[in-house]
Amino acid sequence: MDGDICATATTPPDSDPARKRRVHGMLKLYYGLNEEGKTVDQAESMNPCDINGTHFDPEVYLNKFRRECSLGELMDQESCMVKQIRSLDSDMQTLVYENYNKFISATDTIRKMKNDFKKMEDEMDCLSTNMAAITEFSAHISGTLQDQHAQITKLSGVHNLLRKLQFLFELPARLNKCLELQAYSQAVSSHRRARCVLQQYSHMPSFRGIQDDCHAIMDKLAQELRQKFRDGGSSAKDLSECVELLLQLDEPAEELCDKFLIHAQSRLETNLRGLEAELRPPLSSGPTSVIDPSIGPARRLSAAPTAGSPTDPTSPGNPFLSSSSRTDILEFIDRGCNEFVSSLCLVIASYQELFVNRPQEGNLASKNIPQMAIGKLHAFVDAMATCYFSLVERRIQEEKSVGDNSLLVRALDRFHRRLQAVAKLLPGSAVPSQGTEIVVRAARERIKQYLAALQSFYLDSLRDVRQALAAPRLGGSSAGGGSHLAGSATGKDAPASLPELLSSLSASILNQIKSVLASVHLFTAKDITFSNKPYFKGEFCSQGVRESLVVNFIKFVCQSSRQFCESAGDRGGSTPPALLLLLSRLCLDYETSTITYILTLTDEQFLVQHRSPVTAVAALCGEAREAAQKLLKHYVKVQGLIISQMLRKSVETRDWVNTIEPRNVRAVMKRVVEDTTSIDVQVSLLYEEGTRKAHSSDSSKRTFSVYSGSRQQTRYAPSYTPSAAMDTNFLSNIHKLFSERIDIFSPVEFNKVSVVTGIIKISLKTFLECVRLRTFGRYGLQQIQVDCNYLQMYLWRFVSDENLVHFLLDEIVGSTAHRCLDPAPMEQSVIEVICERG
Repeated sequence: MDGDICATATTPPDSDPARKRRVHGMLKLYYGLNEEGKTVDQAESMNPCDINGTHFDPEVYLNKFRRECSLGELMDQESCMVKQIRSLDSDMQTLVYENYNKFISATDTIRKMKNDFKKMEDEMDCLSTNMAAITEFSAHISGTLQDQHAQITKLSGVHNLLRKLQFLFELPARLNKCLELQAYSQAVSSHRRARCVLQQYSHMPSFRGIQDDCHAIMDKLAQELRQKFRDGGSSAKDLSECVELLLQLDEPAEELCDKFLIHAQSRLETNLRGLEAELRPPLSSGPTSVIDPSIGPARRLSAAPTAGSPTDPTSPGNPFLSSSSRTDILEFIDRGCNEFVSSLCLVIASYQELFVNRPQEGNLASKNIPQMAIGKLHAFVDAMATCYFSLVERRIQEEKSVGDNSLLVRALDRFHRRLQAVAKLLPGSAVPSQGTEIVVRAARERIKQYLAALQSFYLDSLRDVRQALAAPRLGGSSAGGGSHLAGSATGKDAPASLPELLSSLSASILNQIKSVLASVHLFTAKDITFSNKPYFKGEFCSQGVRESLVVNFIKFVCQSSRQFCESAGDRGGSTPPALLLLLSRLCLDYETSTITYILTLTDEQFLVQHRSPVTAVAALCGEAREAAQKLLKHYVKVQGLIISQMLRKSVETRDWVNTIEPRNVRAVMKRVVEDTTSIDVQVSLLYEEGTRKAHSSDSSKRTFSVYSGSRQQTRYAPSYTPSAAMDTNFLSNIHKLFSERIDIFSPVEFNKVSVVTGIIKISLKTFLECVRLRTFGRYGLQQIQVDCNYLQMYLWRFVSDENLVHFLLDEIVGSTAHRCLDPAPMEQSVIEVICERG
């Protein structure tokens, strides 16, 4: 066969056509085709003229072509067949060349197989000869030893029996020797090997004696093991060995479990006592002060915080940084983890290896020891962990300082991380979840401490602002507040102005909020193991940080600011009016931008997801605006009352019937104008100008009629009689019905004009009411005319509508004239001369 393949492989393309067709057919057969090139399942053609069929006959084919085709068609057919032959030859050559190496390799393999089979045949013949010799030799040995085989087997059995008997007779001495050398495990092992045999042959006196001696020795050994177990001075490995040996000696498993846990409890309680010795009673019940008393108000609030300033989060003077107890909490947790938790894990592992995971054989399998043992272990671990957790919580509660929060977070992280080992050793234990609850409570308590610290910082900052506002007054400045602060001194110790105080206060509070958020953000850091807990991903961020800390602090700022309005008396209490103005601007700034910025910063920093209801930004902004409105309204009331008090005393303490002819403007009116000017400058430092109506060209030169401005003086003065007075009163009342009503306590807008207008309305209304309670003489009326004209000259420029001032002053002059015994008004030209001179 291989000769045919080789011949075929080396045959040139133009050799015998029959052989070539045969080779081609073999290749077609290899590729699943028949001789005609069709698939095997195709039906064979019986036509002798089918050139691709197996029954092709060349003569019949040629005769058919000669009969049916012309000469030209025959020549065309010849050309076509020549092309086909050449194409087939080319395909054949390509096929042969492509498979040439395979044919050669197959030929070599077949030749090699022939040689290998020849060698194998020789080796098999040799093996067969050797096997025959071995079989013959084995048969010869078996025939020789056949008579002694039974005797040898019997002697071997006797020898083994004697060795066992020798072991039994030497067992008491061997056990005593092991007892002397404290080789307890070897003694127990030897006794267990012989125990079944001694029990089986205990009816024989000799074996009974050996059994009794062994029992006495093993009882002594068990007693020594129990004593060693009770002493508790041995290591954990020795203790485990004692328990294992006692179990092998059929000691009650439940009793051993209890003794093991009692011994472990004594060691763990020693660790707990060491931890408890480190605890100290807290020095104070509240959070430490967040303001450094060594830093004065001028340094804290003179300008916005800069690098190194006390309010800078990185400054050593920052009240949120504390140098005390920097490593105490971390060292305490480390000691607890390295001593108590590690010992507890070792106890759990040893206990489970001895009582839970130990293979149960013989009678032990029916006692269900693992279930009993695991129940006792859970109760023991829970009890010991409760004691440890109480100490940890006490230590955490001692962390009152709101300085470096990283130590507390690292300590809690280490505490939580080490408790996971208990979860792996004892699945189903409540210890890890209880530890997580401690971490959660610590985080909540920390948020409360930071809130208290922020509140204390805010109140202390307000106290410093009050001191800064009071400092200029000690030097003799007027009630103008901020304006005089900015211009009364030029040296280094010049007091801060209201805008500087506001900027410093706002910046310091914002910096402290950012510092607190950065400290609290440590609880959610990626490298902290408990940060992936559901609480720290959801509730801690939304309800803890956002609501309990940030929102509550903003509400505290608004509420504490409103308290300055509620605690003040009729004279404004002890709260400086400038502080009310500053706080109103602070709350307004919070409403316009600060609240949105703080909450956006919190949401972005903590990835707050509003799954639970949270306070809307609009609600907080509304509360801040309400506080700002209330503070500004109260500022207007306080400043109005201060000026009103001066006017009331000036009216009540003067005898208006017997007064002398006026020669100048009273000093109190000059003081009113000065204070109003100071208030105007003060308010302009924090609020915009506002809008006002257009002023007339003669705003400062209006005259006042003694009959409420609706009547000309020349018209009514000549005929002033009681009946005329009654008529003028009637006309005055008619005029009031058609005049625009003035709301003295109307809402105050957040601009300077509205604020000063409100103060002037309160002051002039008080002046009017005081006038209505007095009786005037001729010169009293003229003095009121001079005072009102002086006020008109200066107050019109402060209000939103000059007609308001003119109307109130007209009412004052008219009321004075109505209550005058001799209403003889002064000439307007004389009034103007006196006012200009004054």
